[in-house]
Amino acid sequence: MTAAPARQRQMRRLRCHNVIDMKMQSGSMVELHAFLGVCRTGSMRSAAERLCVTQAAVSRAVARLEKHLGYALFERRAQGVLPTARALELRQRIEHSVDAIEQAFAVLRHRSHKAQRFLRLRAVASLGTRWLMPRLGQFQARHPDITIELKQSRREETSWVEDVDVWIEIRRPGRPWPRDISARYLLGREITPVCTQAMAQRLRTPAGVLRESLLHHTNFPGNWALWLDAAGVPSDKVRLGGGFDLASNMIVAASSGMGVAVVQTCLVERELATGELVRPFTLTASTGRGYYVCTRKSVTPDSPAALFRAWIHDIARSDPA
Repeated sequence: MTAAPARQRQMRRLRCHNVIDMKMQSGSMVELHAFLGVCRTGSMRSAAERLCVTQAAVSRAVARLEKHLGYALFERRAQGVLPTARALELRQRIEHSVDAIEQAFAVLRHRSHKAQRFLRLRAVASLGTRWLMPRLGQFQARHPDITIELKQSRREETSWVEDVDVWIEIRRPGRPWPRDISARYLLGREITPVCTQAMAQRLRTPAGVLRESLLHHTNFPGNWALWLDAAGVPSDKVRLGGGFDLASNMIVAASSGMGVAVVQTCLVERELATGELVRPFTLTASTGRGYYVCTRKSVTPDSPAALFRAWIHDIARSDPA
């Protein structure tokens, strides 16, 4: 009753022993690629260039293969190398198999690369840093297979450059979007004054801001006039204070007490939450511009660009700002 199980255990041990003691007969893939490269090009140097390694590396790999086999594979001559009869036989036996292995790995790597999708974003600098970046992790968590690359928009660039998939741009009145671009309003059309708590205590009425330094964005110097007009304060004699070409810098200046800034509330979320800045008045005014999400009309519904566009609009709709 116990003889058969004992015999089976002995056979399993013998099989495991044979597997452990099995010695690989072939050369390494590095050596085989070097050998085939020399056969195909006729020289160590050309093979090295094709394989993107040094000539010395190819020479060493071939030498190791020759030592492994126990005979020379090439005749070294002044004008190059010449494969021996045994080298020609080896090439005939292994070339198809080595190429098949290379092709198999190329296919598998291509599939892996396709599984990882990419999204190239471009956003207006201040909005990208102050509003988008704190939320971008939510999109990444929802779509971990999408690799994000965020670039900063520059004034001299058009909003439909070829190296990005989604743009967040300021609408320029009078300048239409190209026909192949889909642009949809996101947020940021309304502006409101912000300043330090100490400065706000001096501002009893909207007209009081005229006694303060009116910090402004140099690209949009008319923002203060828009807000003052909405507040019923004559703006024909408004005197602007410090100017900044980035809203981020203007916000820092306002936080330091340099003056009152008029900005979109979405750009000062952190400062309002911490009390670093306050809104002396709840009144807002529309600039008629705002930030727009732009994509090509040709994007497919399941593309990273389309997924991001749907997600960011959902985020903006739920934003209390």
